Amino acid sequence: MYKQAAQAYQKTSQVAVSPRELEATLLMKAAARLQLIKDDWEETSFAEKDEALSYNRKLWTILVTSATSAESQLPQDIKNNMASLGVFVFKHTMAIMIDPVPEKLGTLISINRNIAEGLRARPE
Repeated sequence: MYKQAAQAYQKTSQVAVSPRELEATLLMKAAARLQLIKDDWEETSFAEKDEALSYNRKLWTILVTSATSAESQLPQDIKNNMASLGVFVFKHTMAIMIDPVPEKLGTLISINRNIAEGLRARPE
């Protein structure tokens, strides 16, 4: 009974969430995954590190593609900024994969958290 109620609530909350809130939630989820990897670097397998980085990269691919599409209602300067930030995230991710050290994750974590906070702070 409880499981069914929880599932119904989850479905309802997913429908009621704005796109901005969904984006913010996904960015915070990616940041949390990266933070866990950073905190437990020595105990984390390569596969777990790769999975967290891949999740973040895929999320950013979707965000950048959506923000910069012709259908996007965002102003051109925001589209340009998102494209530039996306390129930075992709390059930084590759730098981590080439020379894996936990300190480098802080940049991606910070970017995700800051963008998420901005999405939540600004009205639609």
